[in-house]
Amino acid sequence: MKPFFTTKLIAAACMLAVSATAAAAWPEQPVRLTVGFPAGTGPDIVARTVGDALSKELGQAVVVENKAGAGGQIAAHSVANAAPNGYNILLGEVGSISISPETTSELSYKPLRDLAPITEAVRADFVLVTPVDSPYPDLKSFMQAAASHSDSFNFATFGAGTPGHFGAELLAEAGKFKIEPVHYRSTGDAVTAIVSGQVHGAFITTAMASTQISGGKMKGLAITGAKRNKMLPDIPTFAEQGLEDVKFGAWFAFFAPKGTPEDVLETLNTKIVAALKDETVRTTLENAGFGIVGSSRQQLADLMVEEQKIWSGVVKKTGFKIN
Repeated sequence: MKPFFTTKLIAAACMLAVSATAAAAWPEQPVRLTVGFPAGTGPDIVARTVGDALSKELGQAVVVENKAGAGGQIAAHSVANAAPNGYNILLGEVGSISISPETTSELSYKPLRDLAPITEAVRADFVLVTPVDSPYPDLKSFMQAAASHSDSFNFATFGAGTPGHFGAELLAEAGKFKIEPVHYRSTGDAVTAIVSGQVHGAFITTAMASTQISGGKMKGLAITGAKRNKMLPDIPTFAEQGLEDVKFGAWFAFFAPKGTPEDVLETLNTKIVAALKDETVRTTLENAGFGIVGSSRQQLADLMVEEQKIWSGVVKKTGFKIN
């Protein structure tokens, strides 16, 4: 009879061999990529563009699933609680990953605890837009009107606690005036409100602004980036106009449930970064107003910590809490 410890060693070796074989075989089925916003929006464009290229890199289909609502929180919760087997990944963004933990005390997931970073994919700046028939031709006149307004200026947002919401609060602080945020349930409703003149202004991403402005449906007054956007070259930055403190942006990154095998996370990082370097992907995303990043896993982990601290400060200044 073989000694007991020898039997255990053989069994352990067999388990390791099976595990290694399973890992080497990944992926053996389609990968689900969840995005927290509706079809046709900026995040959806990123998810589908990168997803198509990633499917070629992996040799398996990447199925995009839109779980819109609550500023991306529904999608983030879904993936945070999904099986950590490499077949569930999330395209998350600054709102649901770095802002929501500060605004929502009863958030059903904790990004730093429940999500494994893969790579930061893209970034986008924001544009202060007004209805096309707004009486304010530039940022200076807009700020003067807001400061002298007896009541508060109405700002459309794509949800409470989103970058557009807090960006408006930052602008109000810089200009010493008050805003009344109007939180819309969907991107489409907010855009309709801006176009129809129901609100004084809004912050929207460069990707969305370029289409609306070129279509003659909105006016752009200032951009939050460090430099002008090549798609909107005539719109000056806030810094150019003396408001250096109004600087923020949106970033979009890939995550998996915490506990996903390390080798799978490394493969996903390598393959997604490769997909981002694809010429068609790069052209499509840059034409949509996004800047390509493609970070390491550690860089994204560091970004998560840094951004949550930054937005924590903004939340404290505004005193805003969802619950």
